[in-house]
Amino acid sequence: MKQGFMTLGLAVFVLALGCAGTPPPKTPTGTLPPCPNKPNCVSSLAPDADHRAEPYRLAAGVDWAAVRAAVAAMPRTAIVEERPGYLHAESHSRLFRFVDDLELLASKSGDRVDVRSASRVGYGDWGVNRARVESLRAALVAAGATSGAPSH
Repeated sequence: MKQGFMTLGLAVFVLALGCAGTPPPKTPTGTLPPCPNKPNCVSSLAPDADHRAEPYRLAAGVDWAAVRAAVAAMPRTAIVEERPGYLHAESHSRLFRFVDDLELLASKSGDRVDVRSASRVGYGDWGVNRARVESLRAALVAAGATSGAPSH
């Protein structure tokens, strides 16, 4: 019985942690926050290979609405902030409801979208943020919004 209460207490604590954490720091318009020095973040603006993810190159004639629609269709993801050419969404893990932040930033020309996905809590992420970025890339390719080719 005592062990059952300890297990229940641990489960409540872990679930509470899923709601903890702070959103990404606010940065000047036209940029995304850098990744912290831990392996739970990927960004197309990261200078190092461990954190680096390729940006999305939009096809001719594709506008921001296609990007927004692809993000809105992602499971357990809600758009929480929008400005012209910028979008911030929160993604929740399936089991413990941990919150990760997904941010997208359109280039001034509108043909490139930089991306950042980061966990709010913990050190590692078992590749979840990179998988999210690549899943969004696949959705954009399927919608004809991008070729899927890296945009260096």
